[in-house]
Amino acid sequence: MIAITDQVIDPRAVEAAVARPDAGALCTFQGLVRNHNIGRTVHYLEYEAYPEMAEAAMRRIAEQVAERWPEARAALVHRVGRLEIGEASVVIAISSPHRAEAFEACRWAIDTLKTSVPVWKKEVFVGGEAWVEGVAVSPLDPGPFGSRPGEDA
Repeated sequence: MIAITDQVIDPRAVEAAVARPDAGALCTFQGLVRNHNIGRTVHYLEYEAYPEMAEAAMRRIAEQVAERWPEARAALVHRVGRLEIGEASVVIAISSPHRAEAFEACRWAIDTLKTSVPVWKKEVFVGGEAWVEGVAVSPLDPGPFGSRPGEDA
């Protein structure tokens, strides 16, 4: 399961996508919207993406998981649109026969997703809003993915 969605992510469905009889370990990461960032009270987040490009990058992450950890399987889902405090923006599930590989692969997958998938995050906080760095690319330097949705290239 690789998906960009505007619907609430069901972590159990993501886990089910990698469940298999030989897996003794299932590691799941959920990135949640928190109510603060760098000293500001956050109201909500808005995520934007180019779905085809983002899903292609996420598929490559799943392929790299299988290359690095041959017995592991990966599922990655990222949400777009308006997300409220406590909602999951991303869910990653990794299954493997053993826990060490599942933990390592899950950590690697989220770290890689944050730096290589073209998803942009806008933070709406008390007193304003701002595009937040730390996701795929900086809003000031769109890098290889071009401008953010809604901007001229």
